[in-house]
Amino acid sequence: MTLLPPITFLQKPVRWLRAISKYRATTTGGPNFAYDWCVKRIQPEQLEGLDLSCWKIATNGAEPIREKSLAQFEQMLAPYGFRRQMFYPCYGMAETTLLISGGVPSTNPVIRQLDRRAFEKEARVVIADEMAEVREFVGCGQNLLTEIAIANPKTKTRCTPNEVGEIWVSGKSVAMGYWQRPALTQDMFHAYFADTGEGPFFRTGDLGFLLEGELFVTGRLKDVIIIRGANYYPQDIEYTVESSHAALLSGSGAAFTVNCKNEEQLVIVQEVARSYLRKLDADAVVGDIVEAITAEHQLKTHAVVLVKPGSIPKTSSGKIQRYACREGFLDSSLQVVHPQRLSV
Repeated sequence: MTLLPPITFLQKPVRWLRAISKYRATTTGGPNFAYDWCVKRIQPEQLEGLDLSCWKIATNGAEPIREKSLAQFEQMLAPYGFRRQMFYPCYGMAETTLLISGGVPSTNPVIRQLDRRAFEKEARVVIADEMAEVREFVGCGQNLLTEIAIANPKTKTRCTPNEVGEIWVSGKSVAMGYWQRPALTQDMFHAYFADTGEGPFFRTGDLGFLLEGELFVTGRLKDVIIIRGANYYPQDIEYTVESSHAALLSGSGAAFTVNCKNEEQLVIVQEVARSYLRKLDADAVVGDIVEAITAEHQLKTHAVVLVKPGSIPKTSSGKIQRYACREGFLDSSLQVVHPQRLSV
């Protein structure tokens, strides 16, 4: 085993690829952000001399997986021995001794195109036809050591096959609970279906659906944004934001809502790359963000806050703490490099 400190990768992502090539690694991976970071930060001349043909399993988990990320990474590294079949989308949590689902090694990732309107407006899973607007999802494999169920988090009944719900899991790899936190343990590790009594299950707090036995993860239950009765996933909006301008850091933004005049309004907090701080045209960047959100999601943006690199609150595993970002916005404690722009 070869260990690579995360900060080493963040500073110069090509170090990861060089380590794979040098030590002939067969299994390694990271969150979807890691693959995007490589595409965004590695220059073509840095790849010369790499041989990635040894790579067998490139795990991708910890956050929603994007087909565009897979395609761009594969295109960049195909001349150096990387193949699409090396990708291994998966899903897991510490509470389940990590792995919950995974695919079959050396096979292409499972991609499904859904009707965007049915998914966002009605939380239904409908395969898109030729006339429908499409939402693309990457599968996270099938159950390995656990049973996976999709539950309605409000009624605690099993969802129908065409519904999005909370992912519940059970099995021998699931932990017994949280250390010295009995109330939280009871709520999270002892869920039962209200109508059948099946259980106990661990409530993951993640939303998703099963399609032909494949698990698709769509986002966090507590992070779903509801505006005018429609559901929006913050990671989708955040991806739109970070892709709108070169000055914005990948995986370093938060989308959430605040109540203003009795309506939920969209707020964006986004880190700016250090290399752009001195030459930042903040008004142009904010304008690009607002325009991109309007075009992609048909949403009005209430406020955009550009903040210093490394200042977005994250968990120890690198996940965005959107609740903490919201609190920072409300109490004006964010490390702002450009004052918020409020919509009219």
